Amino acid sequence: MTAFSASSGGGQLALDLTLDPDYRASSFAVSEANANALALVNRWPRWRQGHLLLVGPAGSGKTHLSKIWSERAHAIVLERDRVERSLSRVTRGTSVLVEDCDPGVDEPGLFHLLNRAAGDSGVSVLLTARSSPGDWPVTLPDLVSRLAAAERAVLHEPDDALLRQVLEKLFRDRRTPLGAGVLEYLLMRMERSVDFARRLVAVLDNAALARKGPVTRALARDVLTALSGE
Repeated sequence: MTAFSASSGGGQLALDLTLDPDYRASSFAVSEANANALALVNRWPRWRQGHLLLVGPAGSGKTHLSKIWSERAHAIVLERDRVERSLSRVTRGTSVLVEDCDPGVDEPGLFHLLNRAAGDSGVSVLLTARSSPGDWPVTLPDLVSRLAAAERAVLHEPDDALLRQVLEKLFRDRRTPLGAGVLEYLLMRMERSVDFARRLVAVLDNAALARKGPVTRALARDVLTALSGE
């Protein structure tokens, strides 16, 4: 477990840097980087051919958005390399999530699953990946064609507007006092990830409580250094 030691008057306080991700719909921040993708996901169940491909780099919100949809659709999750052996679970009206398809998939199984979604079965399928299907190691011609024609929701790397919105909300929810220029300092130097922003704010808030003062740029620098060294 990695910890950051924040000075607190007479001693040191070890702060846990781990934080469970928050996948609530209310915590999904929206900007130009993800608004179109969110709209396409929310159009369910009116997806073309009954399935949608959600594509975006690490930290762009794929997992968060797929979790929101899964809860709404009461979806089951199938492992990407074991789709065919799980098809018996996919009955009429079932919603299915298959995540992280980039490394390769059970090609016959996924093809049969997408065919069910395209038919009159009420089956819905959400696929997630960091890259477009043309970069996946897929060789089954029928599946290649099916994926090439798939409707896509593209998430872009979080922009400053999105990250600022996330940071402001997280600090506000925790009632964390901020020194001058802290948000700007963080935005220039932090990892471009919403998950990282959540962890960062949690550690800064705990460190500020330990020091009984606001989050300053000096504290922000120390925490960013600690997190980058994990």
